[in-house]
Amino acid sequence: MTNKQRYQQTFSVLHASESSLLEVTKMKKATKRYIPRLAAVCAAVILVMGLATVAYAQDMGGIQRKIQLWIHGDQTDAILDIRGSEYSVTYQDGQGQSHEIGGGGVAFNPDGSERPLTEAEILEHLDAPDVVYRKDGTVWVYYRGQATEITDRFDEDGVCYVQINANDATLYLTVKYDNGYAYSPSGYIQPEEFN
Repeated sequence: MTNKQRYQQTFSVLHASESSLLEVTKMKKATKRYIPRLAAVCAAVILVMGLATVAYAQDMGGIQRKIQLWIHGDQTDAILDIRGSEYSVTYQDGQGQSHEIGGGGVAFNPDGSERPLTEAEILEHLDAPDVVYRKDGTVWVYYRGQATEITDRFDEDGVCYVQINANDATLYLTVKYDNGYAYSPSGYIQPEEFN
């Protein structure tokens, strides 16, 4: 006789009560239901995560950030929204009016291919000096917390050179009257080199 047969013969005389058998049956059914429910919950979580990824991809990887930038000499809270090679900045002025500015651009890789500007490049552009021609005929340069009137500094060719000192750094700004401007940290850019 084998060990298996001996165990069967020994325990065949023992019988479980009805209540014990009913409890074992309930436990088996509960276990069978628990595993499919857990699988369904896991599948639902995976589905939600997948849909979120698809929604992000459908948005073309747009980036939206709350930033602070200098507008007309005042530090202002704004929302920067980047979509591919275009961006927009939404902010409120001191009177509570909402404004939106935008732009875009590309940079060129060393191999000559184009790529959208990075967030850092856009923020660098937004941190540039700003030349404003007011309705009263004056011309102002704004850079970070500074506002400088340059109306009387233009020469006979309509060119003005402005040195801006900010944050232990110097910027050299060349302004063509009503025809653009350029700046550099290393020296003045000649008027014929831009526009």
